[in-house]
This record gives sequence, C-alpha cells and structure tokens, in this order.
Amino acid sequence: VQLQASGGGLVQTGGSLRLSCVASGRTFSRYWMAWFRQAPGKEREFVATISGYGRSTIKYSDSVKGRFTISRDNAKNTVSLQMNNLKPEDTAVYYCAGDQSLIVGRATIAVEYDYWGQGTLVTVSS
Repeated sequence: VQLQASGGGLVQTGGSLRLSCVASGRTFSRYWMAWFRQAPGKEREFVATISGYGRSTIKYSDSVKGRFTISRDNAKNTVSLQMNNLKPEDTAVYYCAGDQSLIVGRATIAVEYDYWGQGTLVTVSS
C-alpha cells in the first residue's frame, strides 16, 4: 500500500484545513487508517484513527477531540482529516498511516502501523 497525503498549508488561528490521504491497492476498506503529527523537536504523536471493515471505530487524541474529524471514503481509497478551530500548537507535519490488522487498544500507537505517507505540513499562525 502506498499513501499520498495532501492538503497542508498556512492558516491563521481559528481557521480550518482539510487533509486528504489517497491509498493505492484494492483492499483499502480493510485497513485501519490514521493521522499522526510531528512538530519540530517533538516526537510523533497520535491524532486520529478510523477502523476498517466498516466497523467505524474512531479515536481521537484529547488535544484535537471536538475540533478534528476523521472520515474515509472507501470507494475513493481516501481518508480525510477535517481540522477546525486550528491553534498554533497544531503546527506540525501530518502523516497518514495504515495497517490491515490492529488491536483496537493499540490503534493509537505509531509503531503498530506498517504503511506511511510522506507527510504534509500544517502551519497555524497566531
């Protein structure tokens, strides 16, 4: 599976952006798909994840809950992250990730994901 993320950019505090990640392959619907982010000088952190197989399990980090929404369109092999009310602390490179078999309790852990996109930069100005 190859993942291609896009949609990053520069936005002011309180603004919105929508990230997209397109996956190759015919089994996309089976994959857990997630977004992680990495700010300069910090470790990669979990943002959101959505399960595959139509089970619609969704998790968010506490820092983005209520502001970000993850969704997927299996017909288009795409997972999206709608980011509203952006804050300067949301500034980071955002990565999409995928894995076909995860335990729900470990779906927020980066090392559990086998496939990664190249990242897209989100900058939120104050």
